Amino acid sequence: MLKAGKIGNFCIGASMRSLTLSTLLATFLWSAPIGGVAVLVKNTPITLYEVQQEMKQSGTSAKQSADTLIRKKLEQLEAQEKKITVTSQEINEELGRMAAQNNLSMEQFLNAMQTVRGLSEKDLNAKVEESIKGQKLYSAIAFSKMGQPTTEEENEYYQLHLDEFSRPESFDVTTYISTSQEALAIQIADPMRHVENIQTKEENIPFGKINPQLAQLLNKIPEGSFSAILPNGQNGFMSFYMRNKINVVTENVDTVRPQIANAILGEKRNQVLNDYFTRLRLSADIKVLRLP
Repeated sequence: MLKAGKIGNFCIGASMRSLTLSTLLATFLWSAPIGGVAVLVKNTPITLYEVQQEMKQSGTSAKQSADTLIRKKLEQLEAQEKKITVTSQEINEELGRMAAQNNLSMEQFLNAMQTVRGLSEKDLNAKVEESIKGQKLYSAIAFSKMGQPTTEEENEYYQLHLDEFSRPESFDVTTYISTSQEALAIQIADPMRHVENIQTKEENIPFGKINPQLAQLLNKIPEGSFSAILPNGQNGFMSFYMRNKINVVTENVDTVRPQIANAILGEKRNQVLNDYFTRLRLSADIKVLRLP
């Protein structure tokens, strides 16, 4: 009886320890202050909050947002395994290069990215770091050095993307402004509807008198369409409605060959990375626990 009691006490103790462990795991997975864990990638968590933020920023579904975050997490883990790092000096040099490419001072460039893309300096640094890390990852996993595009490839890319190399003298736009992002979204979805808290302004914007980031954004808006909703730098939001593009001129292919070559190389590099991480995901330990 004594032995049985000991065995019984042991079983109770083991059961309690198991219960405690289960409770701890449940607390970690479901009751974390950040809103709980949505996905585990190689035992590394992606939180529900992260998925919700990605959904909000990208406008995609919970599954699509989770897929995006899983890819980013795989990249982070792969970079750690391959000991790939990015220094602050590398980030600053790349920011300087981007500013110079747009003929802007660093301050003007940072302000432009805040106004046009809604990116704070911290957010921009993170995106630049991610880009540099992607280039280093490509170098680490590519089996051979990528060759320069041929003239035929450049000409084909040019013909398929003529809109990228065309620019007007100016843009006729109607700017919609609001302190409410939701009200602006309702107005864009139904332009004929009267929505409170919306201001409009019709204006002609010369291509050569605005910063290149804004010019590029406006040039991508088809006539008769709205831009995405953007922060206006004054604690509000705005969207451009493109009424007309005045005197559109297409640049000669020979003047934009360096730009075309960079775009083609970027596409090829992304394809290599996509193929690599698609294969990696198939073999990785990924558990989708729950989505918003």
